[in-house]
Amino acid sequence: MKYLLIGFLRAYRTLISPLYGQVCRYHPSCSAYALDAVREHGSARGSWLAARRVARCHPWAEGGYDPVPPRVSAGHSSPNTRQGA
Repeated sequence: MKYLLIGFLRAYRTLISPLYGQVCRYHPSCSAYALDAVREHGSARGSWLAARRVARCHPWAEGGYDPVPPRVSAGHSSPNTRQGA
């Protein structure tokens, strides 16, 4: 499924995205974000992250730099968790 989504996103970026021009308020663009999210997090979580990003993209959004969040491994604790408390 992951590779099917990657193929679809590449086709969109090649065939359809150039027709719209530079209209995205975010960097990377929503289609590039979706492609990176699926590559980094897999089809399910990557699609969820991409859908959240597209929902945030509207004419009143501030925009700006919005990278794909890094993958969190199960064996490591978050730097924000308190140890021994």
